[in-house]
Amino acid sequence: MSAALGVRGWSALAIVYVVWGSTYLAIRYAIETVPPLFSAGLRFTTAGLILLGAVVAVRGWSALRATPAQLLTASVSGVLLLLGGNGLVSVAEQRVDSGLAALLVACIPLWIVVLRIGLGDRPGLATAGGVLLGFAGVALIFLPGGGDGGTDLGYAGLCVLASFLWAAGSLLITRRPVPADPLALTTVEMLAGGLVLLAVAAGRGELGGFSFGAVSGKSWLALAYLVVFGSLVAFTAYVWLLGNVPVSVVSTYAYVNPAVAVLLGALLAGERLTGATLAGGLTVLAAVAVVVTAEGRRQRRVVRAAAADEEEGARLAA
Repeated sequence: MSAALGVRGWSALAIVYVVWGSTYLAIRYAIETVPPLFSAGLRFTTAGLILLGAVVAVRGWSALRATPAQLLTASVSGVLLLLGGNGLVSVAEQRVDSGLAALLVACIPLWIVVLRIGLGDRPGLATAGGVLLGFAGVALIFLPGGGDGGTDLGYAGLCVLASFLWAAGSLLITRRPVPADPLALTTVEMLAGGLVLLAVAAGRGELGGFSFGAVSGKSWLALAYLVVFGSLVAFTAYVWLLGNVPVSVVSTYAYVNPAVAVLLGALLAGERLTGATLAGGLTVLAAVAVVVTAEGRRQRRVVRAAAADEEEGARLAA
């Protein structure tokens, strides 16, 4: 794999591994003095505006051209990903350690398989087994005694719901029309999700009594990190990877990010996982590895079969 990736590939993959893994701890620091949904709304609205300016400056307004159906898909996906996914994680981290949140969000690939089954897909035996193993790992975390005394299992459940909604938003853009330019798609997603986050934060009363002057320096730094590195740098690396590296390799971020989050939470924030929680988390990561590997093999078989059919068709035509 190293030969295929090269220096640029490994560098981009390392950015996605480390930066996206570190965002869970950054969220924890951001919400110390900024309400959770409001902090997420600030993050994505700011990142979306920056990305909008960059796209227009480099490619012109034509890069943002899209049909109403494409804009609707991108907007709905943005709300699912950012309000349903990131927003709920931000709320959950008020009472859930960042490392545990990352372990629970790692269920995203498992939920994608479940949603595909609901849409009529039939996964292979290894994929189905991986999904069952993953949810068994989640059950270990939620069993009595699975969390430590400081973990609110109701808030931990928000992380599981967040992973489901993130999976739904991710799957939506593969099944419905979206803007052709991936940066245009992301701009619409960030602005739609960010603005809805701000509206919901206001509706929940998060701005009542809130003052920007009361925001700590640590929270400002965390928000800046989330905007610049979490939402712009890492995403650019991710988009480049999708266009240049096999998806099965890119997908490994799903089980590397939680490991990075747990490590950073332990080293920088003194977070600790109980034996049962750690066992459940490791089971989830093992299940995600099984699913990602099995789906990667399945995709390669489909590509090879399509290439063989095309070659056979060309031979018969000749």
